[in-house]
Amino acid sequence: MMKNFIISRTDKIGDVILTLPLAVILKKQFPESEIIFLGNSYTKPVLECASYIDKIVEWDEMEKKPEKEIIQQLKDLEAHAILHVFPQKKIAKTAFSAGIPLRIGTSHRLFHLLYCNGLVNFGRKNSKLHETQLNLKLLKPLFTNNVFSLEDLSAICLFDRLPAIDNAVSLFIDKNRKNIIFHPHSRGSAREWPLEYYVELSNLLPEDEYNVIFAGTESEAIIYRNVFPEIKRQITDVGGKLSLQQYISLITGCQGLVASSTGPLHIAAAAGIHAFGIYPPIRPMHPGRWAPLGKNVHVFMHNKECSDCRKTGDCQCMREIYPQQLGNVIVEKLSFK
Repeated sequence: MMKNFIISRTDKIGDVILTLPLAVILKKQFPESEIIFLGNSYTKPVLECASYIDKIVEWDEMEKKPEKEIIQQLKDLEAHAILHVFPQKKIAKTAFSAGIPLRIGTSHRLFHLLYCNGLVNFGRKNSKLHETQLNLKLLKPLFTNNVFSLEDLSAICLFDRLPAIDNAVSLFIDKNRKNIIFHPHSRGSAREWPLEYYVELSNLLPEDEYNVIFAGTESEAIIYRNVFPEIKRQITDVGGKLSLQQYISLITGCQGLVASSTGPLHIAAAAGIHAFGIYPPIRPMHPGRWAPLGKNVHVFMHNKECSDCRKTGDCQCMREIYPQQLGNVIVEKLSFK
């Protein structure tokens, strides 16, 4: 009998991408199963890059319906199990009401004690494991072999169905130079590298060899455009000009991306291009927990045990990662003809 699985993760892009290995492993363990991802409309373009996701359900649209309709929609999925990767009380209660046979979640959420029957005892806050390894603990009620090294996880191809580069996106890509994206902001989700360092890094990379592309939302672009007069070269600005699907397409057409711990960095890693990630040493923000997964990931962190800036937005340890450090690695890693 085919077993269908719902993976519930309704938060941000990076979190969703770090949940994809769970879907890959489920599909490998149960090849005849249907893998259903319960996410949000915003992350749908990301999930569409993964062929092993058989169905995408948009919770933000679904939850607008009357309760009976939501329950019926979950029933219609005919799922054997739901894995609550991002615990949400309303989703847990709805899955219980829909009679999904196996409802898996961490025992550290009180509402899971009411609505889940596949409880796994682990917490995330003080764990030394990577986010993906924590997600995989939820496989315990399904099969016992659920321990994977980061090397094994990084070898998994997460994006195997990349969007085509349309004409609008191709205008920003220079076929005669190496294309590298700078994504300076994170919408408050991460500690950010100083903007003046992006300026310095822009000036360090030879203009005849590199097409430097600044990217972000329109509101982020309004901020980073303030430093453009300090950049002594021509740059490409796509801030606010692309949909998420188009941005994914742009990323796949480039050779590298520089960012702090934010969604586009994880997209770059999953797409297989060089992802240059800048992290603070503060737990649990550090790369040991949130580094992207991929074969071409390069993480920069000030080598120091530190929590001095935990309660401030500005992080001295981020300032101690200098543009020349990144520039040297970028030139080395992108030194193809």
